[in-house]
Amino acid sequence: LLAYHPEILERLRSPSVEAPWRVLVSGCIAGWGCGVDGTDYGMANSMQELLSLPTVQVLPFCPEQHSMGTPRTMPDIHGGDGVDVLEGRAKVLDEHGSDLTQAMIDGAMAMVAFAQANQAELALLTDMSAACGSQVISDGCRLIELRRYRKGVGVATAALLKIGLPVVSQRDY
Repeated sequence: LLAYHPEILERLRSPSVEAPWRVLVSGCIAGWGCGVDGTDYGMANSMQELLSLPTVQVLPFCPEQHSMGTPRTMPDIHGGDGVDVLEGRAKVLDEHGSDLTQAMIDGAMAMVAFAQANQAELALLTDMSAACGSQVISDGCRLIELRRYRKGVGVATAALLKIGLPVVSQRDY
């Protein structure tokens, strides 16, 4: 979203060691083994320099792990993006066709509650995720030979944006 809305960072207060930015971070970016396969998708070191700054307080959370556990099947949005899922116009299905829509919504709402309880000021989430994507998501199942993509947000990102929390991806950095 920063590519389209650079003013997002301009609106944030200046962080300090005494009052660091409270940044909600996807669990996999924080190094949690919360991916569908129990890994961090190789993300643990992707943002280490930023997340280790004394002016950043990391608030890790994984909405998918929270609601579905790890390991789990692969959730993907069908028929829209995360906004559409929250509005009932799209579904989240796994590679077997099982409906994971309510579990994804539950995870998103838990992430919102966590962000609010910890007074998060910014979210740094993993792009291309059905939960955390902020720019690009899969258009249907990502485990097919010719994976399709669409511009859009994941379910948790949509819920965070709805409460006004700015969301950026690891790619924005």
